[in-house]
Amino acid sequence: MYQACVCGCCGALRPRYKRLVDNIFPEDPEDGLVKTNMEKLTFYALSAPEKLDRIGAYLSERLIRDVGRHRYGYVCIAMEALDQLLMACHCQSINLFVESFLKMVAKLLESEKPNLQILGTNSFVKFANIEEDTPSYHRSYDFFVSRFSEMCHSSHDDLEIKTKIRMSGIKGLQGVVRKTVNDELQANIWDPQHMDKIVPSLLFNLQHVEEAESRSPSPLQAPEKEKESPAELAERCLRELLGRAAFGNIKNAIKPVLIHLDNHSLWEPKVFAIRCFKIIMYSIQPQHSHLVIQQLLGHLDANSRSAATVRAGIVEVLSEAAVIAATGSVGPTVLEMFNTLLRQLRLSIDYALTGSYDGAVSLGTKIIKEHEERMFQEAVIKTVGSFASTLPTYQRSEVILFIMSKVPRPSLHQAVDTATNLPQPGAYLSIPPLQVSTGFQCNNMMSALPSNFLDRLLSTALMEDAEIRLFVLEILISFIDRHGNRHKFSTISTLSDISVLKLKVDKCSRQDTVFMKKHSQQLYRHIYLSCKEETNVQKHYEALYGLLALISIELANEEVVVDLIRLVLAVQDVAQVNEENLPVYNRCALYALGAAYLNLISQLTTVPAFCQHIHEVIETRKKEAPYMLPEDVFVERPRLSQNLDGVVIELLFRQSKISEVLGGSGYNSDRLCLPYIPQLTDEDRLSKRRSIGETISLQVEVESRNSPEKEERVPAEEITYETLKKAIVDSVAVEEQERERRRQVVEKFQKAPFEEIAAHCGARASLLQSKLNQIFEITIRPPPSPSGTITAAYGQPQNHSIPVYEMKFPDLCVY
Repeated sequence: MYQACVCGCCGALRPRYKRLVDNIFPEDPEDGLVKTNMEKLTFYALSAPEKLDRIGAYLSERLIRDVGRHRYGYVCIAMEALDQLLMACHCQSINLFVESFLKMVAKLLESEKPNLQILGTNSFVKFANIEEDTPSYHRSYDFFVSRFSEMCHSSHDDLEIKTKIRMSGIKGLQGVVRKTVNDELQANIWDPQHMDKIVPSLLFNLQHVEEAESRSPSPLQAPEKEKESPAELAERCLRELLGRAAFGNIKNAIKPVLIHLDNHSLWEPKVFAIRCFKIIMYSIQPQHSHLVIQQLLGHLDANSRSAATVRAGIVEVLSEAAVIAATGSVGPTVLEMFNTLLRQLRLSIDYALTGSYDGAVSLGTKIIKEHEERMFQEAVIKTVGSFASTLPTYQRSEVILFIMSKVPRPSLHQAVDTATNLPQPGAYLSIPPLQVSTGFQCNNMMSALPSNFLDRLLSTALMEDAEIRLFVLEILISFIDRHGNRHKFSTISTLSDISVLKLKVDKCSRQDTVFMKKHSQQLYRHIYLSCKEETNVQKHYEALYGLLALISIELANEEVVVDLIRLVLAVQDVAQVNEENLPVYNRCALYALGAAYLNLISQLTTVPAFCQHIHEVIETRKKEAPYMLPEDVFVERPRLSQNLDGVVIELLFRQSKISEVLGGSGYNSDRLCLPYIPQLTDEDRLSKRRSIGETISLQVEVESRNSPEKEERVPAEEITYETLKKAIVDSVAVEEQERERRRQVVEKFQKAPFEEIAAHCGARASLLQSKLNQIFEITIRPPPSPSGTITAAYGQPQNHSIPVYEMKFPDLCVY
C-alpha cells in the first residue's frame, strides 16, 4: 500500500508510457506538440506494442478530461498524437488502440463546438484511409453513421460554419464507407438502417447547389481543400458509394433515393431527379443497370394513383436511365419495361375517361386534370420511342410484336370519345409501336423483319379497323426506309422530273434480294388487298404510295420492278372492273395511285419508251380525265367524276404496251404479260384444307348412315375425367391381383410337399406334351395321295402315305 502511494505521488515512479505521453504536451498549448518527445513515444510504441492499448487509454483519459475543462489546445495536441501513432503502428495490438481512438473521436463529435466536431471528423477520415493488417470482429460504426448524417443536415446560423460542418459530415460518411464497404468482418454498411441515413444525407446536400454556390469565402479564411462545395463533395461521395455496390446491394442503395424524392416532392420539377439518376447510372457497374430500371418500374407501379405530374416525372427519369442502361446491359427488363409503360398508359387513359382514380366520381374522390394526364401519356410515348431507339434490331422487332399484342382493336369511329373529346385506349396505344419503329436503321431486312414478325404485322394490315391498317402501313414504311426517303413521298404527285426529290438510292444487296424472294408475294398480296378496302381515306393511299415507292428504291431488282408494275396494273383493273362495288372516291384514288407510281418507276428505270408511254397517258388524263390523277383526287376538296364506267383505253396504262417496251430493254416480257393474281398464303391454305376436311367428314358421315354395318358398330366411348380415373384405378387393381398371384405361387413352392409339386409339374408337362404332339401331327402329316383313298376299319377313310417320287402327276403339270 505504501509503495502504491509513492508511485502515485512521485512522477519519476510512474509507468514509462504515461511519462512519455505527458512529455508530448507543452506547458503552453499554443506551442503545439513536442515533436522530439512524440518521436520517443512513437519509438516506444513500436518497441513495445503490448503497451499500445495502454497508451491509447491514457491519451483518451487525458482528452476527455481536457474537453471537460475546455482546454481545447491540449485536445488538438492529443488528437495529433493519436493520428501519428495510428499512421506509425500496424501491429496486432492496434485493435485495442483503435477502440480508444474511436472513443475519443466519438467524444469530440458529441461536443457542441463545431471546431471539435470538425477535428474529430478529420481524425476519423485519416483513420479510414489506413489499411489495417489485422481484422476486427467487434467494431461498430453505427454511432458514426448517425452522427455524420446529422452533421450533413446542420442548420447552424452562421453560413460558413454550417458549410464546414456539412462538409465534415460528408467526409465522415465517405470515411465510413471506405472503411467498411469491402470488409466482410465489419458491420454491413449496405443494410437498410445505414443506407436510409447515408443516401438521404448526400442527396440533401445535392439539393442545395444554389445555396452552396452563393457563398464566397475568403481564400484566407478557408483552406484550399475546402473550396469544394458540399454539393460537389456529396456527388463525389455518392458516386464512390454506388461504384462499390455489389449486385445484391443495389436495391438497398436505390430505395432511399426514391423515398427521398417522394418525401421532398422532387418528381414534379424532375430536374433534380434526373440529375440523381444520371449520377447513379454512370456510377454503378454496367451489368447492374437493369436493377435500377426494375426499381424505377416498381416505383412507377406503386405510384399509379399519384398525381399525373409525379408519374410523368418518374417516366422522364426512367427514360433518361433506360437510354444510359441500353449502352450497357438491360437484360430481361426490356419487355418488363414496355409492359409497365403500356399498363400505365392504359390506366392514364382510363383515368382521363372516368375523371377519377377510383373509376367513379364520388365525395372524397380526387378529381384528376385532363391536361396533366395527356402530359403523362406523351411522356410515356416519348420514353417508349427513346428507349426503343437504342435497342438492337432483333429486340426492336420483338418489342413491336409485344406492343401490338397489347393494343386493343377499336373501330375508327371509337378512336375519339365525343363526350370527353379524349382518345380511346386504342388510339394512344397504337402510337408506341410507331415510336419504336421511328428512326429504324438496319442493313439486313431478314433480321429487321423476321417471318413471325412480318406475318403478324401483315395479318393485322387486313383488319376492318382503318386506323389499325394505317398504323401497320406506317410501321412497314419505317422499317423499309433506311435512307430517309419516306418524307419525300408524303404527297402523291406525278412529277415530270423526280430529280428534284434528291432520292438516296443504293443498289439492292444480296440479303435484300433473298428477303424479297422469300416475302415479296406476301407483301404484294397485302398491298393489293389493302387497296381494295372500302374504308380507305387519303392517308391510306399516301401510305400505300410511300410503301410502293420505298420498296422500289430500297429492295428492288429487275424481278421486283416487274412484279410491282404487274401489281399496280392489277390495282388499275380493280378500279376499272369494280367487282368490289367501291365508292367513286376509292376508284379515282386507285387510278391516281397507279398513275403516280408508274410515273415514279418509269423514271427510276430510265427506259425512254416506258417513260414516253406513261407520260402520254398522264397527259391524256390531264386533258380528258383529271379526276384520275392525284393532283385532283388527293386534295382537300377532290374533284371526282360521277361516271367511271366505260373508261376509254387511252386513259389506261396498257399491260401489253408496257411489256413490249420493257421487254426490249432486257426485262422479262413473258412475266410482264401475265396478270397479277394474289398468291395464297398459309392461312388461306389452312382454311381451304379445313373446308376439305369438313367435306370429307360429311361424306363419311353420309356413307356411315347408309352402311348396313352401322347397327353393328359400337360407338366410341366418351373420354371424361371419370373414365380416366376408372382406368387408373383398374390398372392399379390388376397390378395388385398379379402381385398376389405371384406371392401365392412362391408360397406354394416354399411350403407344399415335394410329391404335390412333382405331381403338379408332371400334369403340366403331360398336358404340354399332348399339345405339342397335336401340332407335330398337323405339321408333319403328308398330303393326301392322288390315287384316292381307301376304306380302313370301322368304315372310316384313311389316306395312303405315298412317297413324293412315286406320285403320278397329270400331263399338264409336266414342263
